Amino acid sequence: MLVLYGGRPRRGRMALVRLPDGPAGPRPLAVKRIGWPDLNGADAWWVVSDNAREGVDSRVFGTIATHQVLARVLCRVPARPRWLTRRAS
Repeated sequence: MLVLYGGRPRRGRMALVRLPDGPAGPRPLAVKRIGWPDLNGADAWWVVSDNAREGVDSRVFGTIATHQVLARVLCRVPARPRWLTRRAS
């Protein structure tokens, strides 16, 4: 994954975020989609998981502060490039 640290959050884009602590303690860094800014005027963002059945997002913990949005995701590199999985003819 190629990220831009310190990049400003952009609505609809993926970002590397620090999730708030949960009941079991600290959560790991996560990649989430930036939803929309806090509607109450706070310097915070609503973040959304692309897979609603897995993980947590703002539906669980609410908005996250802008300083918790660590980096903007510029691109993802597949785990196994396609050219490695092709068979020779």
